[in-house]
Amino acid sequence: MARPQTARGRKAARPASSRSRRPSLPARLVLFTAKWTAIAAIWGIVAVTGVAAFYAYDLPDIDAALEATRQPTVTFIAADGTTLATVGEVHGAPVRLADLPASMPNAVLAIEDRRFRDHFGLDVIGLARAFYVNARAGRVVQGGSTITQQVAKNLFLTPERSIKRKVQEVLLALWLEQRFSKDQILTLYLNRVYLGAGTYGVDAAARRYFGHRARDLTVYESAMLAGLLKAPSRFNPANDPEKARERARVVLAAMVDAGYLSATEAERAAEVGRGAVAANGPAARYFTDWLMEQVSGFVAPGDSDLMVFTTLDPLLQAMAERAVREALGGPAAGLDIGQAALVAMAPDGAVRAMVGGRDYGDSQFNRATQALRQPGSAFKPIVFLAGLEAGLTPDSRLMDAPITIDGWTPGNFDDRFMGEVSMTQALARSLNTVSVRVAQRAGPSAVVATARRLGITSPLQPTLDLALGTGEVTLTELTSAFAAFANGGRGVWSYGIREIRDSRGAVLYRRAGSGPGPVTSAAHVAAMNRMLERVLTEGTGKAAALDRPAAGKTGTSQNFRDAWFVGYTPQLVAGVWMGNDNGAPMRKVSGSGLPAKVWQAFMTAAHRDVPVHMLPDGGGEPAPSAPQDGFWSRLLSTLGIQG
Repeated sequence: MARPQTARGRKAARPASSRSRRPSLPARLVLFTAKWTAIAAIWGIVAVTGVAAFYAYDLPDIDAALEATRQPTVTFIAADGTTLATVGEVHGAPVRLADLPASMPNAVLAIEDRRFRDHFGLDVIGLARAFYVNARAGRVVQGGSTITQQVAKNLFLTPERSIKRKVQEVLLALWLEQRFSKDQILTLYLNRVYLGAGTYGVDAAARRYFGHRARDLTVYESAMLAGLLKAPSRFNPANDPEKARERARVVLAAMVDAGYLSATEAERAAEVGRGAVAANGPAARYFTDWLMEQVSGFVAPGDSDLMVFTTLDPLLQAMAERAVREALGGPAAGLDIGQAALVAMAPDGAVRAMVGGRDYGDSQFNRATQALRQPGSAFKPIVFLAGLEAGLTPDSRLMDAPITIDGWTPGNFDDRFMGEVSMTQALARSLNTVSVRVAQRAGPSAVVATARRLGITSPLQPTLDLALGTGEVTLTELTSAFAAFANGGRGVWSYGIREIRDSRGAVLYRRAGSGPGPVTSAAHVAAMNRMLERVLTEGTGKAAALDRPAAGKTGTSQNFRDAWFVGYTPQLVAGVWMGNDNGAPMRKVSGSGLPAKVWQAFMTAAHRDVPVHMLPDGGGEPAPSAPQDGFWSRLLSTLGIQG
């Protein structure tokens, strides 16, 4: 009989019911995955919350950022009442979405954020697309920011590129979407976005570029403004109209693709929109920069906008720019002339036109007011005036012959000598040896003192070589010195500001006075005018001769590094300089050549249809008592403009 197996001999069999309740392997995997997914999700939420809290603790004051704050602006007004420039942030009137033509928001949405009305502040599809495009390109070529994110960045954050800034941008975008409607967010964007040329908001940009309010924008103008969002400087219609037009066509195509326009409507808008950019007036940026440095000296800084009423004449400014541009673009080719400058002023020192260089966009250095250069023989009128005050006369006879002083032997430009000549002949022909002898007679210290009385403030050494214009001066101060010959002997301080008002119209500053007063006698002025007239009629300045009484002087520094012409009529004083910023020689360019021709071209245009007057005490009809005002009024009258 078989013996029954004990528990020790084999394991006891499990009940069938127990085996059936155990989960299968797939089920166990599902449970395991679900468990750890939940755990990961919980910890993920904790991590995201922690990161959000970490970056949110120092978020900016949102209420303060939503307030429309900005830096005060300074607007410069020309003599005819037109706006020359506005420096600082320019904000237009706040506009509601309902007040804008539909083309404006549609253009922005088409080119910037087509899913704006559907996403929650972050465009997941756009981010995925940008990630894919950037990964394929191996660099960042496309962004995925929404308009809401841009509002968050523009209103609350700095432009820095960092993880912290990006996280805060996302947090603020989500907050904006919760607090504001889509229309409110879009309105905030359109009123605060930067659109180039110092303008913020579509209304300021519309007024700046097209000369009207944002509510009057055409489809094409809307596309052009929307095109600025990608690169406000590069696609700025004031700086590069062609690039702005190309970008506007891209925006119109995007509007067609987004369903806002038909292809026919886009083509019609592009056709009608040609020439939509408002014509720019004279640049005058060198002039307004010059004045901007002076404003704080007249009024205390504050938070109010300022209106600066200037002396600049837009007509003369345009003439000056054209004369310099045409000279540098044509006759100057091949002469190694890098730069040129021109300044024109009324005989009382009121600056009417200023060109500080070849191209303001390339260089903002003002060669009319900032560049110290050797004037050469253009300084000789100051030397000869000192000689007259020392007892010489225009008819005094002096030797044009070799002269040596302490080992220094100055020579004439053509290395020839004329023997005994009058002072008038010597100045007309720009004889160096005679100028040195005149300086000897007057004394170098007297020459410096005369220059100071005439308004030259740059450092000058009382040495005899000053007679040849070796001391460095600016074009503006040398031109101001010649003004005393045009106005009868009164010293002037060149100026460009007539009046400053605040945003409420209150006058903060108004120019009073007319300069330092008489600086030389009427007899000496008459003598200088007679001598300097001869420079144009029979001397080195023949290329500058006008069809009316005029006087002036050429100047050329050593090795043709600087070429000058400074001259005047009873109504206007102007100076021209040509040279290179690095002092490199030009190709034999002298003051009697291109600078004299530029001066002649500008002054001829400036005096067209202006009555003829004689120079002070030069015989005949005297100059008008207020030449700058009469000159301006006659110019406006000639053009049919009411002054």
